[in-house]
Amino acid sequence: MEGKFPWHYHDENELFLCWDGSFEIQSEGQDPVVLNAGELFVVPRGMRHRPVADKTAQVLLIEHPDTKQYGN
Repeated sequence: MEGKFPWHYHDENELFLCWDGSFEIQSEGQDPVVLNAGELFVVPRGMRHRPVADKTAQVLLIEHPDTKQYGN
């Protein structure tokens, strides 16, 4: 991933694993979570968030197969 994704939320949890590089997950009303290679974070369902990567980061994203990319 690279750049800023739009703000969105999902009706289910979403797991991000930073495989290479680094990026942050911004969420409303909270400090950003910075992920470096080997670190993971679960965005709880219903939380408005957006991933932001200033440089290209390789990310493994685990979510339900029917999850819409930019949320509900």
